[in-house]
Amino acid sequence: MRPYPCFRGQTSRVCTLPRVFDPDVSIATERLTLRPFGLQDAARIRAIVKSDARFLPPGAPDRASGVPAWLARGVHELRRSGQGVHLAMIAAEGLVVGAISLFKTSWNAGTTEVGYGVHPLYRGRGFATEAVRALTAWTFEATGLRRIDLTADIGNIASLRVAQKAGFTWEGVLRAAVLDDDGPHDLVMFGLLREDRRTPSDTLPRTELRTERLLLRPPAPGDVPDLAATAADPVTQARTGVPRGYTEEHAREFVDFCERTRIRGAGIAWTVEEQETGRYAATVDLRDVDWSHRTAEIGYMTAPWARGMGYAGEAVLAIARWLFERHGFNRLQLRSAVSNTASQRVAEKAGFVREGVARASLGGDDLVIYSLIPSDLA
Repeated sequence: MRPYPCFRGQTSRVCTLPRVFDPDVSIATERLTLRPFGLQDAARIRAIVKSDARFLPPGAPDRASGVPAWLARGVHELRRSGQGVHLAMIAAEGLVVGAISLFKTSWNAGTTEVGYGVHPLYRGRGFATEAVRALTAWTFEATGLRRIDLTADIGNIASLRVAQKAGFTWEGVLRAAVLDDDGPHDLVMFGLLREDRRTPSDTLPRTELRTERLLLRPPAPGDVPDLAATAADPVTQARTGVPRGYTEEHAREFVDFCERTRIRGAGIAWTVEEQETGRYAATVDLRDVDWSHRTAEIGYMTAPWARGMGYAGEAVLAIARWLFERHGFNRLQLRSAVSNTASQRVAEKAGFVREGVARASLGGDDLVIYSLIPSDLA
């Protein structure tokens, strides 16, 4: 009979790896030093605790009176247990701007997990990415561990970006994996292996594009009312695959979904607005991006008031040129319901070539297939 399969933390191999992390570790980056917390940080940590800034490792005191004991003993218990280590992110001016940790370490399996937090005043400067890159490199070089996990709340877009920029691979979603005050949350699981390139995966950059009449920009929370109204419109409901009974909650999720899709390298979206008035006119997105063959599909929905004005075609053409000229893509596909003659006119005016009909493709409906390649725009 076959034995039970090995799970994380189990191994039949003799372990020769060290059982604790170096207590004197110091890792220098371009702007940071990562080192253990110490009593020299007392004044700064007291100020952080008093300000109620939330970024310190689990177990940090919630009162200033607890800071000395935490710095002397509490923050070091993780390292003494052999399960990880807490490090301070020290900026050039000597300030504690964040914290980064290894935890859930299994020396037998050769795995650990990384977590981090940045002081609210120092977010958006790339410190987390810089620290994660440095700590993961040190971990592989100094310890012999073979895999580092990183998990992030699916709604924590900033943390998802950090993982992607630090070279981690998006491996899947753990559904309802954590329980917070507002209920269960999904977690995205990332992984980094010793043999990985440790370079960011391919993604399309957040970009603003301008045409004669339009501004194309990344979707934002302020778009939610217009997105919901457009997607709930009877014409949109009849001719696209958007969820039925579309609400503002759907729209909020869509805005986050667009950025998660971009981070995964699978697509990107734009809100289209009139340059002159700033009024929402459409949403256009690239999906099913294939980096190996440099192909993608484009889709759009237009606000009821903006239909018939040529805005969708103008936006689609601008995106196609950007995709071909800036990113070297070879093919852009567009699909339209056979009954959606307005969408077909958009495709044809933008220069797309009709290739055929995919039968029973969307909810049993036939779809007309169009394509655009760089030579079509020459």
